[in-house]
Amino acid sequence: MDVNAIITAVLVIAILGLLLGLFLGFAAKAFHVESDPREDKITGVLPGNNCGGCGYPGCSGLAAAIVAGNAPVNGCPVGGEAVAKKVAEIMGVEAGESVRLAAFVRCAGDCEMAGKDYEYHGVEDCRMAAMLPAGGEKSCSYGCLGYGSCVAACPFDAIHVVNGIAVVDRDACKACGKCVEACPKHLIELIPADSVFAVACSSKDKGPDVMKKCKVGCIGCGICKKNCEAEAIEVAEFLAHINQSKCVKCGSCAEKCPKKAIKKFEA
Repeated sequence: MDVNAIITAVLVIAILGLLLGLFLGFAAKAFHVESDPREDKITGVLPGNNCGGCGYPGCSGLAAAIVAGNAPVNGCPVGGEAVAKKVAEIMGVEAGESVRLAAFVRCAGDCEMAGKDYEYHGVEDCRMAAMLPAGGEKSCSYGCLGYGSCVAACPFDAIHVVNGIAVVDRDACKACGKCVEACPKHLIELIPADSVFAVACSSKDKGPDVMKKCKVGCIGCGICKKNCEAEAIEVAEFLAHINQSKCVKCGSCAEKCPKKAIKKFEA
């Protein structure tokens, strides 16, 4: 073994390391960009979940966007009004009104209410099951598959599969939107957390077809719309939908619905 060769190699590596370190140090100073101190302050008051529900890559990304004027001070759905006020104080602006949202699964076709065309035995993932014939084993091709892709996506443990369908815990939900993205059937939407009534169905099939597949599916009859004095309900593609900004929470729609497809949230 040539000792001199080993020593030479070590010295070369050491010198190269020193030169690289000097270069990186110089580059860091030469290309350093001063960040706005408000970014760190805003990041400090944000929840730190880095869930991406705001549409930016983590809390620091949202903080940078707020400082740059590309995002509102109430842009964090997890922090809600309390965090929005703190961010607004840092930015020296008014927070404005903030409506707390919560996820809602537009399906009530659980194991008792919805029929099945066959039994599926495979990977328990909604995205995989949605690729099966007719979009899954349920007779209704629009219905919740119940394999919990939304559950796995939720960072707040706010959604669980109960009797074959996903159910949201509105108190725990932070409206990050992860479950909305994860659902291959596009059944989940964000609605005001203080909503009292919502149509728990997504089927666009005609009434007679719906009744063959689900006991609580919306048949698009329009009775709810006719009985809504606030004109908060529209029926399109054989499916009713409640405009929560117009709804006065009177309950006439749920009372008159012949299929009981309109869900009432418990206080």
